[in-house]
Amino acid sequence: TISSGFFVGNIFVVSLSVADLVVAVYPYPLILSAIFHNGWTMGNVHCQISGFLMGLSVIGSIFNITAIAINRYCYICHSLRYDRLFNLKNTCCYLCLTWILTVVAIVPNFFVGSLQYDPRIYSCTFAQTVSTSYTITVVVVHFIVPLSIVTFCYLRIWILVIQVKHRVRQDCKQKLRAADIRNFLTMFVVFVLFAVCWGPLNFIGLAVSINPSKVQPHIPEWLFVLSYFMAYFNSCLNAVIYGLLNQNFRKEYKRILLTLRTPRLLFIDVSKGGTEGMKSKPSPAVTNNNNQAEIHL
Repeated sequence: TISSGFFVGNIFVVSLSVADLVVAVYPYPLILSAIFHNGWTMGNVHCQISGFLMGLSVIGSIFNITAIAINRYCYICHSLRYDRLFNLKNTCCYLCLTWILTVVAIVPNFFVGSLQYDPRIYSCTFAQTVSTSYTITVVVVHFIVPLSIVTFCYLRIWILVIQVKHRVRQDCKQKLRAADIRNFLTMFVVFVLFAVCWGPLNFIGLAVSINPSKVQPHIPEWLFVLSYFMAYFNSCLNAVIYGLLNQNFRKEYKRILLTLRTPRLLFIDVSKGGTEGMKSKPSPAVTNNNNQAEIHL
């Protein structure tokens, strides 16, 4: 069985991966079909479902990134209370709350009628010009507020890491491990890339909604399309980041590639992994078995 510590530490990372995969299961194949047919041929029902799942992926991603940031903030900056705040039961409740808020955030689109087909990007997605007040609310609640929370959490962590490096707080008994810092850096990069990829589209939507008649005619179509495809591209970046920055992911990627060449290696590695996994106690973050040295504050 997998230890509760491993499950608690990685549950939001798995949830973020699910959010990224949602678009690949349904919306993206329909977008490819629309590109090949030079238009939407699937009907309004599929359009609404595709737009809903697209929103589920986008908002689910930002809410899970926010949950990860809060988790890292509590683990690194409030380590003495972490086990009580993020025990198995509480973490499952937080996860459920994250997805409930995600669904609640998307449902109003059906009442406003903002999920529409846009021929410029061959997608059924959120139409920014349907309602000025609703678009502003969406950008603020779904993007600016979560990113503000994440920025606060990571800024506090950075301050603590700098204090560790320069030995500013030598009287403090708190400890940080090098692996914890690397795991934080991995999730920080995920956050930065999300903000970079989704920022242009959200700020274009905010600008258009504030003054549609003056702003919209001055936004080039290529810029609008580029901002959308930057946002779409973000869904496949997280796996690359994990592979570049995390030793465990690199090892698993390598094992998967070798397995594709020699399938029997899968059963050998699984039997070994099951035995070794019982002996190890991963850290509550995205586990990384590199240097586990403790850094004293």
